[in-house]
Amino acid sequence: MDVMAIETCIAFLNATADVYEALSVHFARYGLSMGKFTLLMQLFHRDQISDEQQGLTPSECADRAGVTRATVTGLLDGLERDGWVKRKPIPGDRRMLRVELTKVGRQRLTEMLPDHFGRTRGLMENLTCAEKQTLICLLKKVQMGTPALLDP
Repeated sequence: MDVMAIETCIAFLNATADVYEALSVHFARYGLSMGKFTLLMQLFHRDQISDEQQGLTPSECADRAGVTRATVTGLLDGLERDGWVKRKPIPGDRRMLRVELTKVGRQRLTEMLPDHFGRTRGLMENLTCAEKQTLICLLKKVQMGTPALLDP
């Protein structure tokens, strides 16, 4: 038994749980969840790289977020109900939809991002630049080990 591996894993899981809890509280201030925020950022990024607002299809959102289409549908239902996004039919294909940020959604997101980025900076402020780079490398190595948990 590798006691150090177990201790490291527990420390990692505890830190992850604390960060997820803090993010849940943070996003709740804006009536969001982490999943909803992820979708909003996908749409916001799409707006930033494109001259015309084109949005994304729900399946593109699911693929980019690494979740099921059913999960995205539920998240989009809530975001649409709250006025953050709208679904629009794609001309020429009545079966397909595009999801776009509403004007209100874009404004809300623009207003919250400085706070969000400031809090993210605060989360990492105890690390030097070199330590942040090291942490990224170490987390990538941890990720490479996840198949060991999945193998039968």
